[in-house]
Amino acid sequence: MQSLSQQHLLCIFAGFVALYYGAEFLVKGATQISLRFGISPLVVGLTVVAFGTSAPELLVCLQANFHNSPDQAFGTIIGSNICNIALILGIGAVIKPIQIHTQVIRREAPILLLSSIVFVAMLWDQKVMQWEGWVLFAGILLYVITSLRTVQKSNPSEDLLEISKDEIEEAQHAGTKELAISILWIIIGLIGLKYGANWLVHHGSILAKQIGISEAIIGLILLAFGTSLPELATSIVAARKGHGDIITGNAVGSCIFNILAVIGITAMVKSMPATNINWFDLGVMLGVTLLITPLMWRGMKLSKRDGILLLIIYFSYITSRYLMDTGVI
Repeated sequence: MQSLSQQHLLCIFAGFVALYYGAEFLVKGATQISLRFGISPLVVGLTVVAFGTSAPELLVCLQANFHNSPDQAFGTIIGSNICNIALILGIGAVIKPIQIHTQVIRREAPILLLSSIVFVAMLWDQKVMQWEGWVLFAGILLYVITSLRTVQKSNPSEDLLEISKDEIEEAQHAGTKELAISILWIIIGLIGLKYGANWLVHHGSILAKQIGISEAIIGLILLAFGTSLPELATSIVAARKGHGDIITGNAVGSCIFNILAVIGITAMVKSMPATNINWFDLGVMLGVTLLITPLMWRGMKLSKRDGILLLIIYFSYITSRYLMDTGVI
């Protein structure tokens, strides 16, 4: 039994690693191709990076739903959004106060709040039907299209991505060989995401069930944190370099993609009943979504004090949720 548990732990760790580097390679290849064809780096940051770092959640949710464990999928998205806002923005602000771009307040934050409210409303009857998945997916298409139409061209140093003018010019003048390498990065990234999702869902579920943890808790804590590793790593690096737009754009954008694209696509494939996701989880997700806007608006930054508050909320949440699930409270 102990050797089997160690094997599951090793596979879970391998799944985390594969998800992280898979997302990194996918974003790298997609970004290079986007620049090669003259797409604005800002648009890439709001769409490609956000979707790329949400790709682990998409594959984990699809795998969970295919294996008749939709609670894992819901838990992954709800927990991931809480993690993106409370943990990732919290850590970033504690490392260094985050300056907030006006567009995040005026555009992305309201879209995230509206998407969250629609998602919670869909779960009122404890399931997301296929037609509701199509509605969410239509929402992400509208979001991407309007982003492409309305986002103005900006200097690379001001974008969400740390891309220099030399890198942009190099990508735009890249030849067939460089384009093939970019495509290869995408393929490797997709392979890493696929196997990482398989390992994480399969072995994480087995190990958690062996010690009596419910599927909802597996998704809310284990899978949510694991699939948020790309955002977390990006935020830590960006915080050290003082690039607040990368942190807020990545975290908020990923939350939008999680609801509209990940839940949308997963429900489109197969309706998703929710049997063990309670209103406490959804309430915390909505609560941190509501809280983050006034925090960012005040002085157009997230201070270290704000970061500490967000971290307290996150760790209080996962502690309370675990105690609730185990019957302690």
